[in-house]
Amino acid sequence: MNKIVLAFSGGLDTSFCVPYLKKKYDCEVHTVTVDCLGMTSEQKDKLEEKSLALGADSHATLDGTDLIYSKIIAYLIKGNVLRDRTYPLSVGAERFIQAMLIAEYAKNIGADAVAHGSTGAGNDQVRFDVALRVVNPDMQIITPIREEKFTREQQIKILKEGGFVPMDRDGSKAPYSINAGIWGTTIGGYETLTPNKALPPEAFPELKAPHLFNDEAEEFSITFEQGLPVAVNGESDTPLNLLQSIKKAAVEHGIGRGMHTGDTILGIKGRIGFEAPVATLVYTAHRELEKQILTKWQRHLKDTLSDYYGMLLHEAQYFDPVMRNIEAFLDATQERVDGTTNLYLYRGNAFPLGVESPNSLMNGKAQYGESSQLWNGEEARAFSKIYGIASILSNKQ
Repeated sequence: MNKIVLAFSGGLDTSFCVPYLKKKYDCEVHTVTVDCLGMTSEQKDKLEEKSLALGADSHATLDGTDLIYSKIIAYLIKGNVLRDRTYPLSVGAERFIQAMLIAEYAKNIGADAVAHGSTGAGNDQVRFDVALRVVNPDMQIITPIREEKFTREQQIKILKEGGFVPMDRDGSKAPYSINAGIWGTTIGGYETLTPNKALPPEAFPELKAPHLFNDEAEEFSITFEQGLPVAVNGESDTPLNLLQSIKKAAVEHGIGRGMHTGDTILGIKGRIGFEAPVATLVYTAHRELEKQILTKWQRHLKDTLSDYYGMLLHEAQYFDPVMRNIEAFLDATQERVDGTTNLYLYRGNAFPLGVESPNSLMNGKAQYGESSQLWNGEEARAFSKIYGIASILSNKQ
């Protein structure tokens, strides 16, 4: 073996993998980070410095922000996708884009294998492996933590013995495991390993404790074209910048904190805390706009298919053709979803104030509970009578 490409996050697991792979396989190790967050130049430089200090032969940062938005986030928005009606798939959905770009990079530099730092007990190992094999079926996959069952303590010890600083500080175990992305952040810790304990406010990296929320209410608007955000408070910008603006407003008001218990790909139950400030505001605004534009049956079928889409995405089925079929349906439903939703933000809450859209079905010709130009009272009376016939017949004594 001559070259291994390692998916590198800079955390303990992937940091351990650099010297371990070089020693075990006596070959070049090239680390790759896929930026799905919009990292600063300083953040990128620090990752490269850390990788090279661990002995990597080279480091590359690949830009995945456009892909994560167009291939993943756009469809999460169009579908208002929530896992178990709770969790907006904050981080796991990124793994497909990361694996795709890493596999292509490995192929381009003539690597013999791709390595990642997943353990044997999580969902990401499956997502990475499936995606890597779809893009490059012949590429060998190496997972030292999973294969050798290295504990965190063992990794720290081996790194120290090799003269490496295992963490940014002293290598001690951090109380919480944080995975951050533009679509949200997941938090794991002692409490998430139990069924009856909640993460304390200080475990959440960005959303403030309730008593520290912004105490001034704010009105905030998101404008959509064909179901996707194009402006915030009337100001147009790139998708990534819009998401950052939405995140800033939500974080100031402490919006988007949650905990989720669900079924893992492996069949066991898993529990995480999450921050989803962007998804919470975007979904709230988008759903309210759709209510005025889509028909009852469009929304009913869309909700059903969106549930399937979220389930399949979570279960590492992103590359199954059925996902493209569902995406085509979601695209079709969004053709007329144009308009602006005004939101009220205050102390952890966000609720819609109203919608402005040229395609609203609230066209004034029929006002609920008031009057209608589309039928008269006698016709309404006849409709009500006929509508209840099935119930009357089935309830006859």
